[in-house]
Amino acid sequence: MRPRRILHIETGRHLYGGAQQVLYLLEGLQQDATLENHLLCVADSAIAAAAQPFCQQLHILPMRGEWDLRFYPRLKTLLRTLRPDLVHVHSRRGADWWGGLAARALGIPAVLSRRVDHPETALSRYKYRFYARTITISRAIYQILQDAGVAPQRLVCVPSAVDTTRYQQPCERDWFLREFNLPETALCLGVIAQLIERKGHRHLLAALPEILRAHPDAYALFFGQGPLAHTLQAQATAQGLNQRIIFAGFRQDLQKILPCLDLVVHPADKEGLGVALLQAASAGCAIVATEAGGLPEVVGADNGLLIPPANPHALVHAVNTLLADPPRRTAMGQRGRQHVSEHFSITAMVAGNRAVYQAVLTKQSCND
Repeated sequence: MRPRRILHIETGRHLYGGAQQVLYLLEGLQQDATLENHLLCVADSAIAAAAQPFCQQLHILPMRGEWDLRFYPRLKTLLRTLRPDLVHVHSRRGADWWGGLAARALGIPAVLSRRVDHPETALSRYKYRFYARTITISRAIYQILQDAGVAPQRLVCVPSAVDTTRYQQPCERDWFLREFNLPETALCLGVIAQLIERKGHRHLLAALPEILRAHPDAYALFFGQGPLAHTLQAQATAQGLNQRIIFAGFRQDLQKILPCLDLVVHPADKEGLGVALLQAASAGCAIVATEAGGLPEVVGADNGLLIPPANPHALVHAVNTLLADPPRRTAMGQRGRQHVSEHFSITAMVAGNRAVYQAVLTKQSCND
């Protein structure tokens, strides 16, 4: 019996967040001889070269924006040629509509990974009809879709994963201070997130003056890139904080950086799960995060402090409390590392997705 052919669709251009999860999944599925994995991605995407060793074939299609009408016929042509047994759409950016529509039109079963906790509109709910299963990365997203009317039998929660061993290394303090031009006494708050509105960087900007009054040696390091970069830099300058906020951009060496942070702060207004926080917890960082979306599934009283979203006053209190208590931060970091190892392993994530494929393909075989 030939292997079942899976076409994975990931249209993100950067190798973090959802794209990194796809890479973990492809690498794990490579060990399963019953599956043949193909990846469709867009030109100039970072995942293309990284994923090539783990899939049977790489397919690159041009896509100019989410609603590129030409993407749909190109995708249908590829599906007719490749004839996959299953399509797995991993990203939004229009791919959730185009992938579902094309698979439905050609009678190919499809599954969708849902990674964000945005509420559904009346129109956006319709796309879930195209999919035999929707895989949510957190229980919070599962509940949002169920409340939106997606049938529970079409929903499966498979949490995102992190390579915990990659982040479990000692801090090279001298290197860290030189890399970011920091004084020996620096207390470092790290925010690891795209520079976009829903990640809530502005709340830390609002809270930082009070944090500095209590902890004059505090610095905030923003790791990430995005459309709000210039706006946030201008706000920092207007508040006189540009000497205390470092815009470090997107980094490929977080495994060296995270162990050197005194605290990771994630003031998001919305968040599907928070893969950056899984990485931070793996590195032994204590965390201050909001109660948004799936964040309480990563951060609890054992490994950090949760606060309401969009509440700079609560953010000040939580950050100042932990900065003033190094032993508590250390204990939280140790418990967070254990929590992630037990509940967010790559092995469990791969097994969960494989189980969905088997269920959908078995049902399809029975229907045939």
